[in-house]
Amino acid sequence: MAKVMKARLVLRCIVLAAACLLAVSFLASAFVAPRSTGSTAPRGAAVQLQAGGEYTGFVPDMQRRQLMNFVVVASSAIPVLVLLGGYAWYFFPPVSSGSGGAQTCGDVNGNPITFDSWVKGHRDNDRELVQGLKGEPFYIISTADGIKDFALLSVCTHLGCVVPWVKSANQFQCPCHGSRYDENGKVVRGPAPLSLALAHASVSNGNLAVAPWTEQDFRTGLDPWWK
Repeated sequence: MAKVMKARLVLRCIVLAAACLLAVSFLASAFVAPRSTGSTAPRGAAVQLQAGGEYTGFVPDMQRRQLMNFVVVASSAIPVLVLLGGYAWYFFPPVSSGSGGAQTCGDVNGNPITFDSWVKGHRDNDRELVQGLKGEPFYIISTADGIKDFALLSVCTHLGCVVPWVKSANQFQCPCHGSRYDENGKVVRGPAPLSLALAHASVSNGNLAVAPWTEQDFRTGLDPWWK
C-alpha cells in the first residue's frame, strides 16, 4: 500500500512538472519577435493598419522582448522549483551517515523526558512510547534501576500500524492483522515479515535519548533491515 501511494505521488509530480514546463514554454512563446517586413515600423501607441491589413503599430524592441521573456520564465520557474524541491525532500529525505548522535526523547508534547522523572513514574519491565528518531514513536523499556540499552520502533513491519504492548501476554500484538512480537520486538507470528526496528537508548545530559542502530541485530544475528 505504501509503495502504491508513493508511485502515485511520483506520477503526480511528473505530471505537475510537465504541465508547469508546458505553461512556461507557452507564455515565453507569446513574446516572440514579429516577422520582419522589410520596412521600419513607425513608433506610437495607436494601432495602425495598412490597406492590406498588416500591423504597423508599436513593436517592442529586442531588449524589451528579452526582458519580458526573462520575467515570465523566472516568475514561472520559481514556484515550479519550490514544488519539485518539496517532492524531492519527501522522497529523498536527508539521512545522517554512520551511527549518528543521540537524539533527546520527547513526551506527547515534544518536551524532553528526564531520566529521574522516568524512573519515578515507571516500574521494571514497563514500556511506554516516546518521540524518538525523526519524531517516530519508540518504546523505551524500563528496568529495576533505569532503562534497557535499546528502544523499539512501534511500527508494525506488515502495514505500518502502531503496535501496542500487551503486558498480560508479554508481547507486542498488532491490532490490525494479528502480528505478534516478543518482549524484545522479535517477530514470532506473521503476517509481519520482520522484527521491530531497533535504536540505541541511553541517558544524555540527564534526559532519555535514542540513537540509530546500525550494527548487527542481536535478536536475529543479521544486519539491520531498517538501515
